[in-house]
Amino acid sequence: MSLSTSEKLKAEINGHTALVTIDNPAANTWDTESLPALKDLIEKLNADKSIFALVITGAGEKFFSAGADLKLFADGEPETARKMAEYFGTGFECLAEFRGVSIAAINGFAMGGGLEMALACDIRIAEEQAQMALPEAKVGLLPCAGGTQRLSWLVGEGWAKKIILCGERVKADTALRIGLVEEVVATGSAKERALALAEQVGEQSPISVTVCKQLIHTARNNALGNALPDERQKFVDLFSTEDQREGVNAFLEKRKPVWKNC
Repeated sequence: MSLSTSEKLKAEINGHTALVTIDNPAANTWDTESLPALKDLIEKLNADKSIFALVITGAGEKFFSAGADLKLFADGEPETARKMAEYFGTGFECLAEFRGVSIAAINGFAMGGGLEMALACDIRIAEEQAQMALPEAKVGLLPCAGGTQRLSWLVGEGWAKKIILCGERVKADTALRIGLVEEVVATGSAKERALALAEQVGEQSPISVTVCKQLIHTARNNALGNALPDERQKFVDLFSTEDQREGVNAFLEKRKPVWKNC
């Protein structure tokens, strides 16, 4: 039986490591099928005590993941936004609390929800050509899957504001310098390096790793407990604005948005 309930999310087991590949061409976007499948997959891996580590990467050579498919938001429906925010929230929070060690092998562009997924992992390995951004404000939205919260913890408030508020796109070398990723490797080698790191995890006591991870997360999780639901609600609130509809449709129509600030 396949571990994943979605063809857009491939999963295989190599020893004590689960390798998960986002496979939704062309940009490995997330949707109402793959996000619940991610949550279901993590729950299965948590139940399997022989799994100590998880590596997640993107299919193809260009994209790790471009996040949400913006076509889902073109109609400006708040209920659609609420459902997607919930899917993203529950999926990525489940990933963040994976019992073992999760490693993102960033093999290309990690944009929006794609970067938020990497932020939910314990460790990030980026290839030298990779680029990362949270460009939601460019289309009248906001990062609703932990981006406004987890990014600040990793890189500090100043860089988080530069990336989110100014739409700064970060290359791999800068990501390493500011602490957004832990390693930069040659093009085509992120998965290999992540799997090697997962092997190191296998040399540790899995029970000790779980407890240590819980303790490391304690302070952060106490701060995020109230903030993550509020982040998702603010995302939904934006769907009552004209700028949200203008931003998304301008992107889909490949034109520059005309903001009204209302």
